[in-house]
Amino acid sequence: MPVFRKAMDWLADLPRRDRKVTYRASINARVAPHVMPLLNRIVADDEDGDTLRNSLIPWQRAERPPIAIYRGDLSTCRIDGPWQVAGDHWFPLGGLILSPGVTAHLNPFEAQALHRHMEKAIEDAIVAWVRDHDLHAMRPVPEEIDRKPADRAAKAMIAAWASGQREADAVPDTSPGEAGDCCSSEAASAMCKACRKGPDHV
Repeated sequence: MPVFRKAMDWLADLPRRDRKVTYRASINARVAPHVMPLLNRIVADDEDGDTLRNSLIPWQRAERPPIAIYRGDLSTCRIDGPWQVAGDHWFPLGGLILSPGVTAHLNPFEAQALHRHMEKAIEDAIVAWVRDHDLHAMRPVPEEIDRKPADRAAKAMIAAWASGQREADAVPDTSPGEAGDCCSSEAASAMCKACRKGPDHV
């Protein structure tokens, strides 16, 4: 029985000193190949596992399974599933908006309209980024990355930026340019070296 099995797992975990517990679950054979690799990544005791677990917190708090969660600096909107089929149309069950001074639940049609609005806004933002950074001129690359060298290079960039931040904080700015005018000496379409290193460098 599941209750008996869980009780036995709990008793078996009592003498352990590695602060780990045993968790067992029966998984449908059809979904197991998709779920088990994800579960292994979620429970990993490393920074990847921490990142995945933190990203799932809003999904865990939702009463309904979220179809999508869109988050801004202060506001959040959530589109709630499961999807409902009505003829040739698919509708969410509802949605939620959280904004300063606002908590609003959406009906299926409002949630669908907001979902489409957010998808269009995201598409527009991506297309604008591609255009502004002339990504069409770049050679296409595979979606997959080699984690080890790619992560090492990314962390090195962040460390270099952090080092530059500390040096900039230690030296007073005596330049005549206005605050925030970091690229004034660069070509109009170019970014300064600090801009390329990371955000919030001024």
